[in-house]
Amino acid sequence: MTDSIIHLNTGQNTSINEAAQIHVTIQCSSAPTALDASCFMVNEGGHVPSDDYFVFYNQNSDPHQSVVLQHAEGLKSSFVLDTSKLSQAPVEKCVFTATLDAGGTFANVQKCQAIVRAGSQQITYEITQATAETALIFIEIYKYRDGFKVRAIGRGFFGGLQPLAESFGVEIEGGREAKSESAASVEPTAPAPAPAPAPDKNPVPLNLTKIDLLKRKVTLSLEKKKVAPIQARVAVVFDASGSMYSLYRKGIVQQAFERILAIASAFDDNGELDVWFFAKDFLRAPSVTAQDYENYIDRTYTLGSKGGTNNEPPVMEDVIRKYTVEEPNVRIPTYIIFFSDGGVSQKGKIMRLITESSYQNLFWQFVGLGQANYGILEKLDDMSGRFIDNANFFALDDISKISDEELYDRLLSEFPDWIKEARSKGILA
Repeated sequence: MTDSIIHLNTGQNTSINEAAQIHVTIQCSSAPTALDASCFMVNEGGHVPSDDYFVFYNQNSDPHQSVVLQHAEGLKSSFVLDTSKLSQAPVEKCVFTATLDAGGTFANVQKCQAIVRAGSQQITYEITQATAETALIFIEIYKYRDGFKVRAIGRGFFGGLQPLAESFGVEIEGGREAKSESAASVEPTAPAPAPAPAPDKNPVPLNLTKIDLLKRKVTLSLEKKKVAPIQARVAVVFDASGSMYSLYRKGIVQQAFERILAIASAFDDNGELDVWFFAKDFLRAPSVTAQDYENYIDRTYTLGSKGGTNNEPPVMEDVIRKYTVEEPNVRIPTYIIFFSDGGVSQKGKIMRLITESSYQNLFWQFVGLGQANYGILEKLDDMSGRFIDNANFFALDDISKISDEELYDRLLSEFPDWIKEARSKGILA
């Protein structure tokens, strides 16, 4: 039986009944993108003792297992607090937040709530006056005498996760462009909570990179399709012919590389991305993880070093050789993303290689850059003679202008279905 529900207004607080566990739910009824809920476990100074005390989708517990992100989906996330362990943890309060880093603002979010349950007690706080914020602090649960209390905060931030994290003395790796954005109260007429302490002079660096944020968007793309998490080896092949030079010099290839690396981080057991470049000749480049992604393209490939014309078959043969001869593994699929800006001419050889690899655990996702002659790549869906449809193609006018969400939706449109068919036909063990 549930006690009468306590409804809090912004700034109000109340005691939480004594219980072994406290359940916290952050939810909404509708939103333009997924609600990414997090918990910052902070000390008396208002800062996380270390990045281990930031509980979110990529780190679902603190070192003591006192706060656990138990369930997370598009519009609802649930945390469980072990009150015995939390009493001993080196923190004073747990601050529960949510961001809309994948797009949209909280002005478009409906019925935005934090619900706290302890035994038969239920405490609810609903935020009703959010505007253009992209991050919100909902509530904080803090130690009080021998127990805990909850306070409704209702504080908003523009700029997503970065300024929110910095308000707790946490500096996010991978850029500070949102640093100058200000925080705003979402309900200015309600009693304001006590001001947060000034940040430490030397904030704790949080090991959350641009790749981690992109990785979350990959996961969301799969969740939208109701696809279970995928384990796969991931490779990318970059066209390095003369017509691609401007995309390299403008940094667009580096940006594309980072977006693909996020797929490897989400799929691969060690987060490693295998990389090739090709023109007339090809280069099998060093594999890379999210720890070494910055300036990878400039550090790895010298423009023009492999000639100026397209020659797809040799690099395709090397990719096949790596995964079927050098490092065979029939337990997991291999997802190959192949960028080309056109000039595809060796139709017969490409058809043969795709056909032969249709018996292997290899899926080819070709991406055309610009408006050009893609030859056989445009006809993959109608290509006969294969054991299984193992390839897909789409073209982009300008990859730098397509959103991360749309890019991942398109990149992952056929790969999950291929995995199911490959398993049914014995290609995958």
